[in-house]
Amino acid sequence: METARIARILDEMGTLLEVRGENAFRCRAYHNAAQALKGLPSDLSEMIADGSLARVPVIGETMLAKITQLATTGHLPSFEELKKSTPSGLVALLRVPGLGPKKIKTLHDDLKIASLADLRAAGESGKIAAIKGFGAKTEAKILEGIDFLESVGDRILQSTARRLIGPIFEAVRAHPDVIRAEVCGSLRRRAETIGDLDILFSSADPASVLDHFVRLPDVAKVLAHGPTKASVRLGDGVQCDLRGVSDEQFPFALHYFTGSKAHNIEMRRRAIERGLKLSEYGLEGPDGAVACRTEEEVFGALGLAYIPPELREDQGEFALAEKGPLPRLVERSDLVGTFHCHTDWSDGGATLPEMVEAARAAGLTYLGIADHSKSAGYAGGLSIDRVRQQWAAIDALNGKLGKSFRVFKGTECDILADGSLDYPDDLLEGFDYVVASVHSGFGMDRESMTARIVKAVRNPRVTMLGHPTGRLLLARDGYPVDLDAVIQAASESGTMIEINANPHRLDLDSIHARKAHALGISIPINPDAHSTGGFGDLEYGVGVARRAGLGPAGVFNTSDLKSAAESLAARRSRGT
Repeated sequence: METARIARILDEMGTLLEVRGENAFRCRAYHNAAQALKGLPSDLSEMIADGSLARVPVIGETMLAKITQLATTGHLPSFEELKKSTPSGLVALLRVPGLGPKKIKTLHDDLKIASLADLRAAGESGKIAAIKGFGAKTEAKILEGIDFLESVGDRILQSTARRLIGPIFEAVRAHPDVIRAEVCGSLRRRAETIGDLDILFSSADPASVLDHFVRLPDVAKVLAHGPTKASVRLGDGVQCDLRGVSDEQFPFALHYFTGSKAHNIEMRRRAIERGLKLSEYGLEGPDGAVACRTEEEVFGALGLAYIPPELREDQGEFALAEKGPLPRLVERSDLVGTFHCHTDWSDGGATLPEMVEAARAAGLTYLGIADHSKSAGYAGGLSIDRVRQQWAAIDALNGKLGKSFRVFKGTECDILADGSLDYPDDLLEGFDYVVASVHSGFGMDRESMTARIVKAVRNPRVTMLGHPTGRLLLARDGYPVDLDAVIQAASESGTMIEINANPHRLDLDSIHARKAHALGISIPINPDAHSTGGFGDLEYGVGVARRAGLGPAGVFNTSDLKSAAESLAARRSRGT
């Protein structure tokens, strides 16, 4: 948690310097250092103590001093001064799709824009279009982006929610008066984005726990503080609620505050049918309270098998639970390999050997490298000559790894505007697998975009479709596409569709992953890792798969190395 906090601060420093128009190399140094911390092979404090942190290539003497100061004192005056001297609204402007640091600085310099409200006012009055380098089309897109941000409100990514709630939850759970504690709400259900953070605990003396909670260092403002509940605003602006109940009430409260609302309504209806009354405080029957020690017992009292939190959306889970135990859902430990990962051959931040070591440390036995194709010049896309050089490097590395681990040769190949692929067929046939993705031409109409992607998934050289809608959660809607038609085409052609586990994407979503699975489509969970720390994102993809009701058999990269290699070879033979 401390390493993640320091990495976040360094990232934020880089961003603050960017919107102020500071030297690009200096800004990038902070971002690179933050990325390096996320992928450290061992404990940060130990690496500082033994001097190994100083040997990390992107961490120079000055950066090392800042990291050390943060790790030892918890504070960095230069960061605090930077935040204080930068209008807070400027950073919020980065959430507007298509608005980068350079444009933000221009808007601030020319129009004194320092908030989303300023930006909207300038756009609606036509002032943005008048700035050199912007124009009417850019102004219209900026206004569309503001509308999008207002539609998603103050929600945050699941990854952000987990980072924020982690140290708070640990502090609550460690309190001597706490008996049991759990994270609740949409975060426990692994929803794509999260509103408020919710923690539930049981105790004979909840007041002492709540008193401790409101004084935690992460708390910026106390919104409410009562004998059984407290609400606070964290430093990031997110609300966090803590509720205390007796240990007898805990399983009922845990179920209720996990939700969803639709699921809870159906549970109460089922209770009424049985002459019972279910609430967050207990289950009452004609002869008094029905004691339940766990959530499993709550479900059992209503004639149901246990329903995992990810499925509690009233989307068919009750019919399954009436029949007996639900099929086991996929878990992170079921994943033994992954695909769609990048190295410094294109836009990744780690070398091929470093990515292999990180994959092995993550418990994987195979790794697919899918660096960008040549059209993605902005991302260091590989020329045909560079592809062949990388193949040779992978062959050499595989020769050293032995039979217990294998690197597969892949590519994330751009789907061009006409649905063709960015590399010629003879080169595509040399890869072990091909991830086909859209990275440009997002402005196409729905019919044209659908035809474009359908043509690609029907190409026999395409193994899997990458991030099929192109969305970025809380930042950008996906491009217009008939995803049902794409799924149908993939089913007919035997093409996989990935769950992109990057928490900014989670694409496929759980609804379409369920549809794809029902049509027999094999679904890999891929992290789209651009650094060694990216393998941690696999957990978010597992959450999507669980919400879709997928078991291990429905996820391609639960296959062992031999089976995965044979399956990829069989799929590749379609194109020859």
